[in-house]
Amino acid sequence: MGAGMEEKIIKQISLFAENKPGRLANVASKLKNAGINIRAFTIAESGDFGIIRMVVDKSDYAHSVLRDAGFTVSETSVLGIEMEDVPGSMSRIAEIFGKANINIDYAYAFVTREQKALLIVRVNDIEKAIETLEKENIKLISMKELEKI
Repeated sequence: MGAGMEEKIIKQISLFAENKPGRLANVASKLKNAGINIRAFTIAESGDFGIIRMVVDKSDYAHSVLRDAGFTVSETSVLGIEMEDVPGSMSRIAEIFGKANINIDYAYAFVTREQKALLIVRVNDIEKAIETLEKENIKLISMKELEKI
C-alpha cells in the first residue's frame, strides 16, 4: 500500500448476530458501558442471522470489547468520503467509481454536525479508490478525524 494510504482507511466493525429482538440493544449497551461512540451503522439481515456494520470512534477497543462479550466480530477496511449535503453529491461519487471501474460492495451514510454528508463505502479495490478520489479532490476522512466528528 502506498505511503500515506493507511491513514485514509477507516476500520469498520462487522458483527454477526442472531436475528432477534434485543440484539442491537445488547451490542449498543456493551459499547456504551465501554465509552465507545457509534458514528454510523447499518444492519443487513439474511434469515436467522444479521450483520451489524458500524463505524465507531475507537475501533480496535470496540473490536476487543465485543469479542470479549462473546460476539463474532471482525474489522473491515472502508473509506469515509466527505460530501456536501446537497443533491447530486452521491451521483458524482458513483460516476467517478463507475468510470474508474471500481465496484461499491455496500455503502451507508450519515450527516455530521457541520452539515457534511459522510459516505462509508466498501469497495473492491481500496487503493485504486483512494487514488481516484484524491485525483478528483474528494476528501477522505481519517480515523483521527472520525473520532472528532
